[in-house]
Amino acid sequence: MNLETPSQENLERIVGEIKTSLKVVNAAIINPEDFRLSDYEDLLEIHQMIQKKQGRLTMMEIEGILEELREMRKAHK
Repeated sequence: MNLETPSQENLERIVGEIKTSLKVVNAAIINPEDFRLSDYEDLLEIHQMIQKKQGRLTMMEIEGILEELREMRKAHK
């Protein structure tokens, strides 16, 4: 599967992998339904950064990512 191509299926996969990598206590705060294809490029960048760090993120990085995701969700409500 080519993640470079924006699609709903790829968006759901990326968001799911971000959620898994962040290991948040309340996983329900990150749902693919909360994001739109217009967010795809930003979500892909976050996903690639997490993959590059192989999931070894500092608490500050995790908080920053969660804030980015929160802002994307707020923009659509």
